[in-house]
Amino acid sequence: MGIWELLFLAVGLSMDAFAVAICTGLTLKTVSLKRMMIVGLYFGIFQAGMPILGYLAATLFADYIIDYDHWIAFALLGFLGGKMILGSLKKQDNAEGGNEGTGGIDCAHPDDVSPSHNPAPALRPAKMLPMALATSIDALAVGVSFAFLQVRIAPAVSLIGVITLALSMAGVKIGHRFGAKFKTKAELAGGVILILIGAKILVEHLFLA
Repeated sequence: MGIWELLFLAVGLSMDAFAVAICTGLTLKTVSLKRMMIVGLYFGIFQAGMPILGYLAATLFADYIIDYDHWIAFALLGFLGGKMILGSLKKQDNAEGGNEGTGGIDCAHPDDVSPSHNPAPALRPAKMLPMALATSIDALAVGVSFAFLQVRIAPAVSLIGVITLALSMAGVKIGHRFGAKFKTKAELAGGVILILIGAKILVEHLFLA
């Protein structure tokens, strides 16, 4: 897997976190670099850590299924991409019906009313940890595909973490300024990217190997 494939994969994986970051930004009355960094670090660390766990688990079984690794990678990425696309379409339908789901965050009402404002309720660990975990579960499966494709794990997860951190920070700002209209589009784009990468891996192994 080349650098451009890893880059697009990192962007695709980060779209869930980006979408939730948009929603988080919408709940904040004020947005600062510190608050953007808090959100980015939560999502970036989890998004980088999960592929490592998947990679370590898969290496134990890689020798037994190496002949099918490309099919497994295709199936995993296709499944994750399809799930993101279906989720974004469902949320779009709910939004048109006036009942958009927000993954546990009330995007309609600011959640920044603590006296100290440090941190805002929306940025406390009790809220951020479950969201960071939920948006990074898919990266666990990608780590499995990394093991089968013999991807260099350290550069790969570093890129995923940095891209997720940057896009999550941007998502907070976008959500605060423009609202949640980009949320479902981000998830849809991420799903398409993952499916295309999975298809490319399969075609390369079947026809170009």
